[in-house]
Amino acid sequence: MKTYPHQLALTPGSVARGVVRLPGSKSISNRMLLLAALASGTTEIRELLSSDDTQVMLAALQKLGVPWQQHGQNQDYVVTGAAGRFPVQSADLFMGNAGTAIRPLTAALAAIGGEYTVHGVPRMHERPIGDLVDALNAAGARIDYTGQLGFPPLHIHAGDLHPQVMQVRGNVSSQFLTALLMASPLIARDHALRIDVVGELISKPYIEITLNLMQRFGVAVERDGWAAFRIAPGQTYQSPGVLHVEGDASSASYFLAAGAIAGGPVRVEGVGKSSIQGDVRFVEALERMGAHITMGDNWIEVRSGGALKAIDADFNHIPDAAMTIAVAALYAEGTSTLRNIGSWRVKETDRLSAMATELRKLGAEVEEGSDYLQVTPPAVLQPATIDTYDDHRMAMCFSLASLDGVARKGTSVCINDPACVAKTFPDYFDAFAGIVQHD
Repeated sequence: MKTYPHQLALTPGSVARGVVRLPGSKSISNRMLLLAALASGTTEIRELLSSDDTQVMLAALQKLGVPWQQHGQNQDYVVTGAAGRFPVQSADLFMGNAGTAIRPLTAALAAIGGEYTVHGVPRMHERPIGDLVDALNAAGARIDYTGQLGFPPLHIHAGDLHPQVMQVRGNVSSQFLTALLMASPLIARDHALRIDVVGELISKPYIEITLNLMQRFGVAVERDGWAAFRIAPGQTYQSPGVLHVEGDASSASYFLAAGAIAGGPVRVEGVGKSSIQGDVRFVEALERMGAHITMGDNWIEVRSGGALKAIDADFNHIPDAAMTIAVAALYAEGTSTLRNIGSWRVKETDRLSAMATELRKLGAEVEEGSDYLQVTPPAVLQPATIDTYDDHRMAMCFSLASLDGVARKGTSVCINDPACVAKTFPDYFDAFAGIVQHD
């Protein structure tokens, strides 16, 4: 993977223009890996994301006895499914800081049975998992917290899961519902299962990804809006043969915003109108801010429409990509408000606090609420050294502050710990440099 210095200096860029081929989606990659591992048959996954998070999942599957092979040096993998029961019934699994790995895998391990410990980096042990564990334990699982209640690390014992109804809260992370849905065929072996969502469900587009991929592996889920999901008994995951991983729509946001800020056109390839990822709706926010958008089935192109306009919007449905809007707001005329983003606080870092802190370094006036962020740009962006909090999206977002926009010029930005982008996009800064032109 790409190596970076401890700090990366970005000088102001006058124009952003070019084409970027996106890496694979993290959300799709880790879901496909687990479903392929649980399925009967052999699955070929093409263009799997190469990143820290997918390496964590691959390593865990290997420890669980699931065979997989990589085709040479490319990102095509073959996974031999375990038909709903992992060969290794006792394992210690390190999950890094990968929520897309630890949460679905925890549910699957609890449903399958065995003795497992799951743990991660210190920040993972600060990210909540209690809603998922409570839902599983209430249904007959046996999962113990070995550190702080409600958080990893966990010890998973063999339990007795035969519920007809399960309940899970939806207002902290959609990954808890995703985890139960992905494990549901293992639980509903001889009876129907209904999963009820308690309260508001956030990040609904990620549940759409989960249901779409489950369908590709032969498991159908009936739904009552976003309130309840029903799984008929006797369904098992079957390999669909060959699957392609879409480009990462969250990663697309940085390049699309660059085109909106600094002229364009910038085109991303790998996502488009046919994408199953909700984060493609990021372009709707850019369009509201004044950018010009064109889309094909597998590409999106953005160019500037002049000075960006401030936005006031609910970003509950695209919390990851919404971070990019917070930085784009530095180039808008007026005060922008990002609402319903409380889930930022339980991500790789407390993103609400981190974004507010770093935006202020650039001269912005920022109001940080419990679940909202209000950004008023300065007349002139101030040079700044950006702390990234071991959070890939912080590093990628703030690269945009080096671009010249219509409303104001970019500034010199120094990114601390740029290597944190390895979580989802190891070559990000090379790709960013490839579209930025300097006077």
